Amino acid sequence: MDLRVLKYLDEVVACGSYARAAERLHVTQPALSKAIRLLEEELDVVLLERGRRGVGLKITAAGEVVIKHARQLLQGREQMLQALVAQRGLQGGELSIGLPPLGSAEIFAPVIARYRERYPAITLRLRERGGDELAQAVRSGEIELAATILPLSHDDLDMAFVRDEAMVVALPRSHPLATRRQLALADLADTPLVLFENGFVLNRLIHQACLGAGFTPREVAYIGQPSFGLALVLAGAGAMLLPAVVAAHHMVDGVTMVPLEGDALRWRLVLVWRRGASLSYAARALLEMLPGKAEGV
Repeated sequence: MDLRVLKYLDEVVACGSYARAAERLHVTQPALSKAIRLLEEELDVVLLERGRRGVGLKITAAGEVVIKHARQLLQGREQMLQALVAQRGLQGGELSIGLPPLGSAEIFAPVIARYRERYPAITLRLRERGGDELAQAVRSGEIELAATILPLSHDDLDMAFVRDEAMVVALPRSHPLATRRQLALADLADTPLVLFENGFVLNRLIHQACLGAGFTPREVAYIGQPSFGLALVLAGAGAMLLPAVVAAHHMVDGVTMVPLEGDALRWRLVLVWRRGASLSYAARALLEMLPGKAEGV
């Protein structure tokens, strides 16, 4: 059923004649009359009882039913269009985004704060999980955007680059390696490692990088928060690998941060979304606010 024809019917009923309605609708009277007749044929009812030359139109009982629902449909269409205008102007809508525990406080918290200040009418729904789980949530359509690190394990996601960080090694100040200016990954072959939980992409990358350096990491603990991991380091449980930006925000007395040399292990943060998906205006606005105005990769 064509909403345009329902609008025609509404106008004819409001005007009480085809002539006045045709003038207001900027269509010819024959075209208007034909449209109403075809609607009657489609519904198999008489909507309007016509006098001579269209004078003295009277709506039938069936016409009353149709016009009632037609006006609801037309009102719904208008509300839909107004909502889309508001969404384009970021005066309404919703954005679901997934952020990992590692690095979100340092990278995304300031962005989210500015976003909320600039677009208070947008409802933000945040989910905190590991990068692998968040990427899967994007694929399934549960959330629109998610932060994770490269490389991606699937090629069905588009992305925007956010940050490329070197890694540092957190060591107890008394550790023999703590006085070094830089460390190679192979230097940690005999040192137990405090690693992140399995849902963290970084955990997998560390394990792969250690194997590439010729050793299997001695995994002593799995943690979900950097602060607890550094507490274990301070207690002498082992060393911990962290992105430099995260380490700078979690300095602990008694723990030394030594830069990791080379590019075999880096923390390359991206925001991802479903490949080919049409991003909402709310999501596009967030991408525009990323540090350095994120560029697609």
